[in-house]
Amino acid sequence: MPQITINPRRCKHCGICIAFCPKEVFGADYRGAPVVERAEKCTACGLCVMRCPDFALEVGEKGK
Repeated sequence: MPQITINPRRCKHCGICIAFCPKEVFGADYRGAPVVERAEKCTACGLCVMRCPDFALEVGEKGK
C-alpha cells in the first residue's frame, strides 16, 4: 500500500486532490482540508500529486 503524505503547511484546502482522485482516497475535514480516508484504495497513480498547485502531496512506497 502506498504512503500518502499531506504537508499541512503547503496545503491551502483547494480540494483538487479530492476531486481528481479516481479511487476516492481523500475526504475533507471540517476546514475542507484533505484527509486520507481510504488509503487501501490508493494505486499510486500520482494524479493528486500532479494536480496539486502547492506541491503539498507525496505518494510513495511505504517504508521507503
